[in-house]
Amino acid sequence: MKPRSVALAAVPVAAALVFLAAPAAGQTPASKAKTWTAPRTPDGQADLQGNWTNGTITPFERPAELAGKQFFTEQEVVDYEKSVLQRNNADRRDGGAEADVGRAYNDSWYDRGARVVPTRRTSLVVDPPDGKIPAFTPEGQKKADARAEVRRVHGPADTWEDRSLWERCITRGVPMVPGPYNNNYQIVQTPGQVAILHEMIHDARVIPLDGRPHLPANVRQWMGDSRGHWEGNTLVVDTTNFTDKTNFRGSGENLHLIERFTRTDRDTILYEFTVDDPATFTKPWTVQAPLVKTEDAIFEYACHEGNYAMLGILAGARAEEKAAAAAAKQGAK
Repeated sequence: MKPRSVALAAVPVAAALVFLAAPAAGQTPASKAKTWTAPRTPDGQADLQGNWTNGTITPFERPAELAGKQFFTEQEVVDYEKSVLQRNNADRRDGGAEADVGRAYNDSWYDRGARVVPTRRTSLVVDPPDGKIPAFTPEGQKKADARAEVRRVHGPADTWEDRSLWERCITRGVPMVPGPYNNNYQIVQTPGQVAILHEMIHDARVIPLDGRPHLPANVRQWMGDSRGHWEGNTLVVDTTNFTDKTNFRGSGENLHLIERFTRTDRDTILYEFTVDDPATFTKPWTVQAPLVKTEDAIFEYACHEGNYAMLGILAGARAEEKAAAAAAKQGAK
């Protein structure tokens, strides 16, 4: 994690103007691409290179109060941004010590983005149209229930393996979903590969474009096995071979992830991905999380070197267990 000088530092002036000039409700960046010519790399492909951010306050799934509403109006954008920024302000000192500690950091450490996505959508999930992740299949629900039961019986921190890959500094993983901070990415292209550096936990994806097959099914990786190809001006990345511990929104090891990168103007890449996991979800679902050009540098994410939180989490869990055992012993007298 890294501080930014102000909460808006990850959205430079040029990017902010893109947000302010958002298309009318229903008009997507894809429709703008018809009148804009993307720059080219020396080998003739659409140029996606540079530093980008997907920080946003747009909710991942559509909230109940916005049910049936796919797009904000201009005034609704202004009102929504104001209310969310006030609600998320970690520098507030209302609610007492417990609420203050629960906010974790002061506001300068967060990099949520200050605006909704350029399309003014009310959720990042765009398909199904209701903005909700589809229901689990019976098998998917069974796995979710099993994970919940283990957590109920053993607690959330029986061992370090109970904590997320993110907390353990292993990976933030793919797809590229906005988080509370470090939402920056650097894209570099060569004729045969595309490399994407994730600022969060310094993940680096090197995606071959030469048509090679995926790894054998018995070889599993934290971020899966990615293969890319071009469809016109769109980079399509096909990823399989995930582990059963990646667990994106409940997905399993047979997750098939399809990502699309389409540069729609000088400052915007329309990034979308489709989650296809028939064993877990009743149908595929798609997310759009546009990338906005940023002049911010990519900072080093020295996660393991300062990961004292893991020690604190496990030590706290042992202290709670000790206190509960002592209370039970006292009650038995």
